[in-house]
Amino acid sequence: MKIAQAIGHVELRARMAPVLSIMIGWRANGEGISVDKIAVLASGGLDSSVLIAQMASDAAVSPIYVRCGFAWEEEEIHALQSFLDALNNPKVQSITVLSTPAASLYGTHWSITGARVPAADEPDENTYLPGRNILLISLAAIWGSTHDVSRVAIGSLGGNPFPDASPKFFETFGQVLSTGLGRKVLIEAPMRGLLKEDIIRRFQNLPLELTLTCMAPRNSQHCGQCNKCYERQKAFRQAAIIDRTVYLDCVP
Repeated sequence: MKIAQAIGHVELRARMAPVLSIMIGWRANGEGISVDKIAVLASGGLDSSVLIAQMASDAAVSPIYVRCGFAWEEEEIHALQSFLDALNNPKVQSITVLSTPAASLYGTHWSITGARVPAADEPDENTYLPGRNILLISLAAIWGSTHDVSRVAIGSLGGNPFPDASPKFFETFGQVLSTGLGRKVLIEAPMRGLLKEDIIRRFQNLPLELTLTCMAPRNSQHCGQCNKCYERQKAFRQAAIIDRTVYLDCVP
């Protein structure tokens, strides 16, 4: 599936207006940096995939995938490539894959073993991966320092309760990275004021069914039973948009 570029850009611009107002605040201290290039942390998930399309409307986008040794990574990379192929946007560069093995940090955690992942009825707190955003943003910023890219975007949504996804963290960590790297680093979270159903509703023209939001995917398909699958299904229902995602099973 290919997306007509002219139509796609018009539709994205129309849907981006409320989102861009959130992003302006993150640019407030960005004088003197190049705004026509941006590194976008990409997981192949719905949120970060939409963010790639959004950012590509006015900047050259470098999708950054960080391998940490998590159980689902091969499936995520496959989903990310499928989405980018369908997007077919010349302003989106090839995927850059960085690595920071995290097995020694997380040990036998479910994210490494793939066993007993948080189920649909478990609280979001059980999905927390301590310091994950610290790892992801750090690597993207270091890569940017060697590729003349000062902006790093992450697809954090509203309602995210974790400490490394707060506006205060993004602002403060951007300052720390700027000091440590000796150059301006601007961390952007343009969708921080939106919920997943908002994203689905506003960007329903994108091939969202190609994205992967699952902690236990099999054969590039959603398991349908984990916390993230349930969150995705619920968001589509709340957005009143048909969910074309293939689930191996579904929570009643």
